[in-house]
Amino acid sequence: MSMYALSKRSGISQSSLSNLMKRGSTPSFFTLDKICDGLGITLAQFFSDEREILDLTEEQKKVLQAWDRLTDREKQAVAIYVRGMKLE
Repeated sequence: MSMYALSKRSGISQSSLSNLMKRGSTPSFFTLDKICDGLGITLAQFFSDEREILDLTEEQKKVLQAWDRLTDREKQAVAIYVRGMKLE
């Protein structure tokens, strides 16, 4: 996801997100919560073990498991396809 897309989805300015990344600083709880909202995950998912999938439907889990089995090239193709869809 681009910085622009995360900014739009989270409501945090691109400059603020960029500053967080460049400085490696720790965001406030409120900011982190907004970033998680923008990423479509919960704070619990953010802090969970990276292989652990929390609070997802069985269908969502299957999609993520299938994603994990894709090659980098296949993931790029899926990302291009999804970007082409009208999500808003």
